[in-house]
Amino acid sequence: MNWLSRIFMSDKIILTAIALNSIIITWMAFPVFRNHHMEPYAYHDLITLIDQCFIWFFVIEMLVKFRELGIKEYFKSNWNRFDFFLVVVSLPSIFLFVAPDIFHFIPQTSLILVFRMFRLLRMFRFLRFIPNMEHILKGVGRATKASVFVFVALIFLNFMFGLFTCHMFGDIAPEKFGDPFIAMYSIFQMFTVEGWYEMPQALEGKMSSSWMEGMVKLYFIMIVLAGGIMGMSLVNAIFVDEMTMDNNDDLEKKVDELQSQIAELKQLIIDQS
Repeated sequence: MNWLSRIFMSDKIILTAIALNSIIITWMAFPVFRNHHMEPYAYHDLITLIDQCFIWFFVIEMLVKFRELGIKEYFKSNWNRFDFFLVVVSLPSIFLFVAPDIFHFIPQTSLILVFRMFRLLRMFRFLRFIPNMEHILKGVGRATKASVFVFVALIFLNFMFGLFTCHMFGDIAPEKFGDPFIAMYSIFQMFTVEGWYEMPQALEGKMSSSWMEGMVKLYFIMIVLAGGIMGMSLVNAIFVDEMTMDNNDDLEKKVDELQSQIAELKQLIIDQS
């Protein structure tokens, strides 16, 4: 293994490069750097060049791993596939930096800005260095599959409550329930139990009687109970249960082994007696 391979096959060096690149990306997010209508930042070109160097660093890393592992072996790893995707989506920013005149016909507010935003994805490479990350991701995938039907039920409930609330209060409080999408967003806000009290407050003083205002408050309390407390609690319970299933499996396996050993010990005592 030559010096090039030792550099780009080292997880410590790659992690350091990702950390430094994240600092540069964070620096480039400040208004003084990204707003073209402001006075040009003194080190704008230098920081941009450093960011481009990091892209080339990750391109070389990918090519070195192609050579060391082989393309087929490289793509067996999900993390390598993710790294490959990040490198590919970063390549347009290199072309834009090297030959900006070719892309002069593209407005700054469209595709170029999208390409520039892709550099933020490189920060996600930190995930692969988190201990037991593969185990965590498997748990998240398993929990998501188990919770999918509850999610669908909550979406349907949000849809029904949104339509009903829009028809009932759309004209009275259009800022909260003016159309189905606004109403569904307001109902979703109530499901999260965040600022739910603002919904009935938007209708205060707009109903025909105090009795009607009381019924409206009761209606919104039912929404919070059904979607916010019961619905979201059910989702959390299923999600946490599935995430910890591996730990429970290990514990059950150890208990079974212990019971088997106890049974063997009892049988040994009986045989000796």
